[in-house]
Amino acid sequence: MNIVKKLLGASLAIGMLAGCSSKSASSGSSSAQPAGESGTYTIAAAIHSYEDPFMNMYREELSSYFKKIETDTVKYNVTMTDSKNDAKEQLKQIDEFIAQKVNVIIVDLADRASADTIVQKATEAGIPLVFIHNEPFGAEGEGNYRGILDNASVCYVGTRASQAGTSQGEIVAELANHGDLNGDGKVSYLMIEGAPEDLDAQYRTEYSIKALQASGIEVECVDDQIAYWDREQSKQITADALAQYGHAIEVVFCNNDTMAYGASDAIKEAGRTVGTDIYLIGADAGDESIEMFQKGELTGTVLNGMNDQCHKAADAAVQLIKGEAVENYYLFDYVKIR
Repeated sequence: MNIVKKLLGASLAIGMLAGCSSKSASSGSSSAQPAGESGTYTIAAAIHSYEDPFMNMYREELSSYFKKIETDTVKYNVTMTDSKNDAKEQLKQIDEFIAQKVNVIIVDLADRASADTIVQKATEAGIPLVFIHNEPFGAEGEGNYRGILDNASVCYVGTRASQAGTSQGEIVAELANHGDLNGDGKVSYLMIEGAPEDLDAQYRTEYSIKALQASGIEVECVDDQIAYWDREQSKQITADALAQYGHAIEVVFCNNDTMAYGASDAIKEAGRTVGTDIYLIGADAGDESIEMFQKGELTGTVLNGMNDQCHKAADAAVQLIKGEAVENYYLFDYVKIR
């Protein structure tokens, strides 16, 4: 299937799943004025890092979409802050939003451990919350965070990190040789992780390998390194691993596309060819990775449908401002590009 059909199919496939459960009563009463036939409403968004390419696209689209849904009488002022991956900085920004009495806060968590504090601050102030991108985790991981389940004014819009990893593993499992280039009956891989404390990285790492094992494929981890989501660090890690282990590495898994770009640079410099004597897997399906895929320089990636997520987050924010009910979770599927 050609790339145009793939992306067209991906666009159609990224559908919103039904919310996991209905809302219970909020622990705090909202003081935000409901959006009526007229008025100007303030949307505040704390982004975990402007250095994240995906979130840069997201925040630009978020601002653009709020402008699109304005009317002659209803306006939205959108203010955004860069938390610089610093949880303390993000909490300060949340405090400032609350002091400004914004109508709704959209949060891309810099640290999931801050979720309880943010929920408490916002609900006590009567300001609704929309979590995006980095899902707050409950005691059992994804989908059971009490701060969302117990508050009618809090929801999450986004994807599941575990599904991204599963999709990465399935891309390899669905290859004709299942990733076993040397025919020794197992897939030997290099794993390049985002950050040790990042649960997205942990889930993508864990579930990519689980997907291979679930397909009955034996695996061997040749090396597993942290590149902190950085292209140059990923390039160096890959170069070092290829120099040390050579053709023993059959697959390079990267927790995101940015690191896959670095791995690709190292693969080329090592004289290896993706699809011939090594496979390379990324995640997020950014513009550069799609170009790499078209050229055969990337075995596959998983599409994180930013536009649909972004628009639903804005729609949920407007619903909350209006005092309308929202679902606990608005979940979107990753789509395999392979």
